[in-house]
Amino acid sequence: MSHLTPIPAKGAAINFLRRIHFYVGLFIAPFIFVAALTGTLYVLTPQLENAIYADTLYINPQGTARPLSEQIEAAQDHVGRQANIYAVRPAPEATNTTRVQFADASYGASESRAIFVDPYTLQIKGDMMVYGTSGVLPIRLWLDKAHRTLLLGDLGRNYSELAASWLWVAALGGLLLWFCTRKSPRKGSAFLKNRHWHTTLGLMLFVGLIFVSVTGLTWSRWAGDNINQLRANMGWLTPQVNTTLAQDAHAMHTDPHAEHHAAMAGTAQSTQDWPRVVAAARQAGIRSSMIEIRAPKEAGKAWTVTEVDRRWPTQVDAVAVNPQDFSIVDRTEFNTFPLVAKLTRWGVDAHMGILFGLPNQLLLIAFGIGLCVMIALGYRMWWLRRPVASGSNPARTLVAAWMHLPTSLKAISVVIAALLGYALPLMGVSLLAFIVLDIIRWKRGNSRSAVMLRSGA
Repeated sequence: MSHLTPIPAKGAAINFLRRIHFYVGLFIAPFIFVAALTGTLYVLTPQLENAIYADTLYINPQGTARPLSEQIEAAQDHVGRQANIYAVRPAPEATNTTRVQFADASYGASESRAIFVDPYTLQIKGDMMVYGTSGVLPIRLWLDKAHRTLLLGDLGRNYSELAASWLWVAALGGLLLWFCTRKSPRKGSAFLKNRHWHTTLGLMLFVGLIFVSVTGLTWSRWAGDNINQLRANMGWLTPQVNTTLAQDAHAMHTDPHAEHHAAMAGTAQSTQDWPRVVAAARQAGIRSSMIEIRAPKEAGKAWTVTEVDRRWPTQVDAVAVNPQDFSIVDRTEFNTFPLVAKLTRWGVDAHMGILFGLPNQLLLIAFGIGLCVMIALGYRMWWLRRPVASGSNPARTLVAAWMHLPTSLKAISVVIAALLGYALPLMGVSLLAFIVLDIIRWKRGNSRSAVMLRSGA
């Protein structure tokens, strides 16, 4: 049992890579398949959303638009004056409605109740939940949740993180296997034909596989926290506009009515203040037609006006506006962001199919379909080569392949596994599960081989 037939280092390394690639394909590929399918459906939704909610999103211009303050008042009359305004998005084009968003305790994080107002007639065109900076509507939100969580809430986030954690490993492993075995025949049997197309698709999609994996991890639950911590330590976080009014800090401590002012700050803003804040932001250089305005959350805080156009060129500048004199307190400009912050912004937007509009969407749709087909071909290959006997061959287990590695490669593989398990916790947990399963198969295979040797003797 301790005797191992010597295998050249290259051959042993290839066998080890092959077993890892096989395990990822067999056990993680279903999660990757679902993520690719739901992601492809999500990318299709902008046009679908515009068609389904056309009566809510679009109107026919009728003369001159009414002041923004009157549009906000119309939304407040519809919801009730006691409701807290979460944000306002003025109509970006003459044919769009204005979106007035209200906080709702029954909604989840980043969700709000949006009232869509005709800027010309002040007619209420829609009343529904919207989500996030992208402002997606219900049908798109449903697909977004299906892609991120399988509609299972925080627990479901583990599925997409597991897929993203292993996707880049499968891609790199597949590339290395192709490079080391590319001279082998690729035509003839059904297995070889499937392997040829599986490999061809993998090579074509390789850059996309790495990109989707990395960008997906940036907003994952466990690995995402580690990535954010790394970015914070390296000074790579996206700059946030500072809303603190430093000069008012002392007044807050001495004002006997400070608590009352803080409680009313989010609701007592005059509707006349909203257009004045927009005017101040425009004068300060906020040029995008797609902006979001938020009132101070409490006393001693400023208004914020943020560009929310993530198409190309990216417009995500922001300013903080003093509620007393409407002066600019602070500002952030995308062209001054650290390079990593810019790459993160572009990466996330490209992942969502937003960055370059329709070309971005078409590319992601082709990628998603290609990935699903590649996974199906991989399972077809496994089916054609599936074990026909009830036993397991110990030479085809991960443990057996690892034991044939040179000592230096064994040590390197253990260190890499430990580091990745720490940085990507779900990868670490699933890797341990692979190892436990593989050890069981390896021991059973060795026991069966020993029995066969004894019976043959």
